[in-house]
Amino acid sequence: MTTSFSVGEQEYEAKNFKDRQLDSNGEDSELSEKFTNDIGNMDECPKFLGCSGNKLQLVTSFMCSTGFLLFGYDQGVMGSLLTLPRFRETFPSIDTVKNPDSHTSTVQGFVVAVYEVGCLFGALTNLKISDRFGRLKSITLGCILMVIGGVIQASAFSITQLIVGRIVSGLGNGMNTSSIPVYQSETARREVRGKLVMLSGALITGGVALSYWVDFGMYFTNGDESFRFPIAFQIIFPLAILPLLGKLPDSPRWLASKKKFVEAARVFAAFNDTSVNDSEIMEELRMIRRSLAQEHFAQKKSNGLRTLLKQGKHRNFQRLMLGFWSQVFQQITGINLITYYAGTIFERYIGMSALNSRILAACNGTEYFLASFIAFFTIEHFGRRKLMMFGACGQSLCMALLTVLTLYANKDNNGGFGIGAAILLFVFNTFFAIGWLGMTWLLPAELTPLSIRAPANAISTAGNWAFNFMVVMITPIAFTNIGSYTYTIFAVINALILPCVYSLYPETKGRSLEQMDDIFASCPTTKPWKVVSIARNTPYEKKLVSDIESFSKPEIENIEIYPSVN
Repeated sequence: MTTSFSVGEQEYEAKNFKDRQLDSNGEDSELSEKFTNDIGNMDECPKFLGCSGNKLQLVTSFMCSTGFLLFGYDQGVMGSLLTLPRFRETFPSIDTVKNPDSHTSTVQGFVVAVYEVGCLFGALTNLKISDRFGRLKSITLGCILMVIGGVIQASAFSITQLIVGRIVSGLGNGMNTSSIPVYQSETARREVRGKLVMLSGALITGGVALSYWVDFGMYFTNGDESFRFPIAFQIIFPLAILPLLGKLPDSPRWLASKKKFVEAARVFAAFNDTSVNDSEIMEELRMIRRSLAQEHFAQKKSNGLRTLLKQGKHRNFQRLMLGFWSQVFQQITGINLITYYAGTIFERYIGMSALNSRILAACNGTEYFLASFIAFFTIEHFGRRKLMMFGACGQSLCMALLTVLTLYANKDNNGGFGIGAAILLFVFNTFFAIGWLGMTWLLPAELTPLSIRAPANAISTAGNWAFNFMVVMITPIAFTNIGSYTYTIFAVINALILPCVYSLYPETKGRSLEQMDDIFASCPTTKPWKVVSIARNTPYEKKLVSDIESFSKPEIENIEIYPSVN
């Protein structure tokens, strides 16, 4: 079995570890010499789509952001459609306006939440697909599934067809949301990595806001288009992404994991707007090669998913759990109680008119979008930990106050309490946008080593969708049975998240993805909380300025050839 890669007109084949003739140091001298000689002569800056450097970063960010815009649009579009007359006539079994009983609420919750079931299984498929075929191929398949799912939903005349369409769309979105953050983290320069993922997170809220305004605009129509057009509108986004995917470079770290070191060097050079033989590019490859080699030899007796469940040298299981729980924490804050049901909450539980509830839902989504840019400007200044703790604290306070205000608004039909509750929904979104919106899409990719990054991110994303399903499913049931005390549950949960973040999550700001390997390797297996202080006391890397002539050849000659762990 061989792996081929090419540079110009030259092609190399890296056979499996057992098939190569290695010297006494475990090096493949023949391959090393060819690789070193050609890298040393490559002084041009590669281009993709005719651009490199910041322009190429903008193109990839556009692709990633559009994927998350689609994610947000799909999350928000159903909320205001549930109370539309034509929607209720077409799907009477989920009409909680005419039938506000527990059974109808349960069915409605399932139809809305079944999308998350699709997302869950879509994310889990990336346990294999993303690592085996590459990040971009996974995103391509996800976009195709979302187009198919959108068509099925928009043409639905039965509840069964609507459910099938939501599951298919969910499969595609699950694949995208587990692949896009990994791709962006692996291609972005460390000094802008946090900002770029925060920008993608901001576009989630942009999609939510857009869906609310589209729903509001179609509210004034009387035919089936009032709900079919908003559902069909989502198809535009994957169709905008698909043409780019065949022309963008795949993740350089994924290429390196497949032993395509020359291709990886070319992609790194393109994103850094420099020559392939630049010293920083060579050092980046050296660090990745070292990390891969350490992971391989530490896990020679493990393969497949068992690698994820063992600590190993780099504390794989600990890092998997940190990423997983960051995604779970995001969902159990209660954000999707608001995102999915904003229009319903304003209309049914705060007592506003149908028109005013839709206007407020759209304004709420817009404010949510604008607030998300706060994290873009603050994440590299304050870091990940402080923003997460700030968000959890504010969210807990908002949910506690919502319990009181909505309780009195419902009891006395008091407009003042209702207005106060509506304002708190805006404030809650602001705290969430600052602390948790994009953070949990960034952290799993930053915290996990390259050898397990894709499957670990798939599991983390699956956790997000599993608990997303739970929250969306139980929300209408909880409001029917315990009313305003639903908010109390989330107030307590947010309060408990705060000490978990403080005690267990290390700061990743300004760290290379490979430096996090060293930080976790220094953490005692029996004391996982020590990683926080280790990260705090570990000095930051200086800018890499080593001389290519002094290190490139001996370092490249140490590239081990071994099979990747899939």
